[in-house]
Amino acid sequence: MSGGDQLFALQRRERIMDEIREHGSVSVSDVATRLGVSELTIRRDINALAQQGLVTRVHGGATLRSSIEPGLAPGLAGHDPTVTKYTIGMVVPSLDYYWPPIVNGARAQALQLRARLMLRASTYDVRDNRKQVEALLNTPGMHGLIVAADQSGDEGLEMLRWLDSLPVPVVLAERRIRSAAGVHRLESVVTDHATGAAEAVRHLHASGHERIGLLTQSEYPTGRYVRRGWRSAIRSLGLPTDGVQLNGMRFDAPGREREMDDVLDRCKKSGTTALIVLPDPQALALEQHCLDRGIRVPQDLALVAYDDDVARYGDPAITAVRPPKQFVGREAVNLLIARLEGGASRPAHRVKLSAELHVRDSSQRLATESTPMPEEATV
Repeated sequence: MSGGDQLFALQRRERIMDEIREHGSVSVSDVATRLGVSELTIRRDINALAQQGLVTRVHGGATLRSSIEPGLAPGLAGHDPTVTKYTIGMVVPSLDYYWPPIVNGARAQALQLRARLMLRASTYDVRDNRKQVEALLNTPGMHGLIVAADQSGDEGLEMLRWLDSLPVPVVLAERRIRSAAGVHRLESVVTDHATGAAEAVRHLHASGHERIGLLTQSEYPTGRYVRRGWRSAIRSLGLPTDGVQLNGMRFDAPGREREMDDVLDRCKKSGTTALIVLPDPQALALEQHCLDRGIRVPQDLALVAYDDDVARYGDPAITAVRPPKQFVGREAVNLLIARLEGGASRPAHRVKLSAELHVRDSSQRLATESTPMPEEATV
């Protein structure tokens, strides 16, 4: 193999590892299409990465290798007490949506820093959060915790104070520290969702939109910060504040067609020509409903999703704000280990990471004269 071929192989394998760390797994066919090479080439790359103990081969692709798999390469076996330096516990409210890339980022960084990561899935309930944290605290040799705890109401404040009082350091992941809690030792790493939402508003305004609405699914803690950023950007740009705004919408439950029809009717009556939708599965459902109703995206209604798990699968592909989930997990591990090595004299760090706007066809620039929403769209 020539030097150039070796370089290209290294670049491909780095891309494959980036994909696995972000999404937890890769498909041979998807990676081959994106990189413009044969599936056989990608299979060879995955075989090479597996031989190095970096990934696990599965049917049709690869996954990030677990720290409890037998036969890991020396220096990567997170469960081996002769190699492991720290044991870290992690509690997240879900393993279905949003959190898997954060967990994968934390796992990858823990392996790199010779730490064992013990994961427990909780719910969005503060009592269950505490139960899972206590289970980890009872694990012999636990050095520190990464927690995504519910913080709403008085119970949330008490939870923050309890976490701050624990005998091990705690880092909050995608959870802000409420000033009313009066805590000083807790650290945190969060996405700056407000700025991400504001960037989406500015993008839509630059594309010719004046009335820009916002739809959020109420149970997502992210929603309050997305709403804050949306309001701030609308006001700073001097835009009308009467665009459609709904909190608590659900486009994945019985009766969803009626709810989506109501949204489209509100858009037509208010003159709203663009919507930001959290989370992106709801944006995808709304886009499909628009097409079924003869409403063109983006000509009649532009869409930007907040979150970017499935937005790219839209037709047209949906512009999306992408939180840096993998890096939230990585930075949480970095903060925790820095505290363990720096001791109590190290000041508490509270880190914000920027989200990225990925522009796609669902929000392209409008023509000079916008086309009104068709009459048949009225419901």
